[in-house]
Amino acid sequence: MNTLTHFDAQGQAHMVDVAAKAASHRIGIAGGRIDMQPGTLAIIEAGTAKKGDVLGIARIAGIMAAKKTSDLIPLCHPLALTHVAIEFKVLHASPTHAASILCQATVETVSPTGVEMEALTAVSVALLTIYDMCKAVDRGMVMTDIMLLEKHGGKSGSFVNPGALSHDKA
Repeated sequence: MNTLTHFDAQGQAHMVDVAAKAASHRIGIAGGRIDMQPGTLAIIEAGTAKKGDVLGIARIAGIMAAKKTSDLIPLCHPLALTHVAIEFKVLHASPTHAASILCQATVETVSPTGVEMEALTAVSVALLTIYDMCKAVDRGMVMTDIMLLEKHGGKSGSFVNPGALSHDKA
């Protein structure tokens, strides 16, 4: 595919017409990472953040974000999601990497269009929530490596991001 689907023949933005497409089981998996000071990670793990259970709240925020993606991304279709899962993996600081939390979102639907944007939005908002809840102790946190890891279903079939091979899945 070498054309942008969100533009009509005159170059105007439009929502893609999916009415003629068959509904199928669609899966989108996205991932990302937030790097932080080791002390910040220790606070998260100990459950002593002043705002509460950081990862529990970030998980709920990611789920809510997946459900609201079409409200945030102008040309996304509103979808009835059948499953959203947010997973976290803690990586302690080492000589080769910062203290980090990896986030992976898996989103599913039965629809004529995919859920890649919902998975990417879920990861982004989950990581933003971690930042929000911990910014009082670490304003230097960095969100990075947000990417589509996999998508399955639909006419184009499956896609596994070759750039994700080095991405530590949660």
